Amino acid sequence: MNYTFNIFFKLFVTFLLSLVITPLVRMLAFKIGAVDNPNARRMNRIAMPTIGGLAVFISFSISAFLLFDGIVPRDYLIKIWIGAAIIVATGMIDDVKEISPKLKTLGILIAALEIYFVAGIHFDQLTVPFLGTIHLGIFALPMTILWIMAITNAVNLIDGLDGLASGVSIIALGTIGVIGYFFLHPDAIYIPILIFILVAAIGGFFPYNFYPAKIYLGDTGALFLGFMISVLSLQGLKNATIITVITPMIILGVPITDTVFAIIRRYINNQPISSADKMHLHHRLLSLGFTHRGAVLAIYSLALLFSLIAFLLSYNSNSWGTILLILSLIFGLELFAELIGLMGPNHQPVLYFFHMIGSKEFRDQNLHKKKKK
Repeated sequence: MNYTFNIFFKLFVTFLLSLVITPLVRMLAFKIGAVDNPNARRMNRIAMPTIGGLAVFISFSISAFLLFDGIVPRDYLIKIWIGAAIIVATGMIDDVKEISPKLKTLGILIAALEIYFVAGIHFDQLTVPFLGTIHLGIFALPMTILWIMAITNAVNLIDGLDGLASGVSIIALGTIGVIGYFFLHPDAIYIPILIFILVAAIGGFFPYNFYPAKIYLGDTGALFLGFMISVLSLQGLKNATIITVITPMIILGVPITDTVFAIIRRYINNQPISSADKMHLHHRLLSLGFTHRGAVLAIYSLALLFSLIAFLLSYNSNSWGTILLILSLIFGLELFAELIGLMGPNHQPVLYFFHMIGSKEFRDQNLHKKKKK
């Protein structure tokens, strides 16, 4: 009981620490010119300080190294922290100087390589129903890099509305932490604790970031959160579920869905994959009449739904039930994406199919065929 109370008290202190540090980082942002000025691609109408993720990173670092010293192994923490520091440095440079996508990708790649070779965290095996465990062997390195880069960029992509990326990250990390707490070996309890340290650090930043925001995460924060989610999900969900790839993808359903449909949308419209547009999930909700706050809350609800499905998968031991649940989820996502126009108004195959079979012409054709028989 004393141990549990001690953990919760330190997490509360982490929250307060972030609450105090964030205004200081806000002042720093103005001094160093880390500011988002209004333009055609921005949602803000006034100049907004960015690099807010620096407050989360500093709070997380102080708490993990000092408050939780002896609880989270120092050697393990340092190795992850180095990768995170590379990401934060990359994001800060981009927030202040706006570097090219290639240089930003290089920074993420270096951090991913550090995680693989120095921290020793690998995406080395898959567990699939009916097939069992598949060891990746020589493909472990490219799969680890792909996972880290994909999730890091996915979280960065959804950072388009006040409090969106930070709120979705809290939900995703909280889910990973809870599943890890119940499924990981007791000797690895420090992993979910580290996850909750990060949640507490984001929690202290969140009041300043939620609509109307006083400070943005910036690439500093969005890349940092995406990177940490990708790395911690590789450990927090390891051996925790019967599908070791699908479950973390479902937990991160919001950023992954937005990214996948953005890639499909740009491909079918013959646009470069890296090109920017205003057709992301939050843009579509706003165009449908949602308020800024309403769109964010709607996406939070979607993230919570993904988390609930991930919990069901974690406790489900029936392979057929798991497959049916995943297929139902994929169908539901496709229908949802078409309803809000995530791929554009001219690419709605499921809705077109329903419209076709429900049309009078279709019924008349079928009736004519039956009469012929």
